[in-house]
Amino acid sequence: MNGRIVSLAVEEGETVEAGQRLAVVEAMKMEHALTAPFAGVVADLAANIGDQVEMGERIMRVEARERRAGVPDAIG
Repeated sequence: MNGRIVSLAVEEGETVEAGQRLAVVEAMKMEHALTAPFAGVVADLAANIGDQVEMGERIMRVEARERRAGVPDAIG
C-alpha cells in the first residue's frame, strides 16, 4: 500500500524513547503513526513531508542505544 508522509515528529540526530511517535503516513484516507520500536538515535532520515512512500520503504533508521537481537533498526 502506498502512502504520503503527512508529518515528521523527529529530526536526524534526535534521541528517541521506545514508543515515541516518529512520523505519520496517510494511506487510503487513514493516518498511521510510525513509532520507535526501541530507544535510540534517529539516523538516515530520508523522507520529507509530502513524500510518497511504498510499504516497506525505509524512511529513517533508529540506531539502538543497546543492540537487541532480532529487532530491526529501520522504520518504514
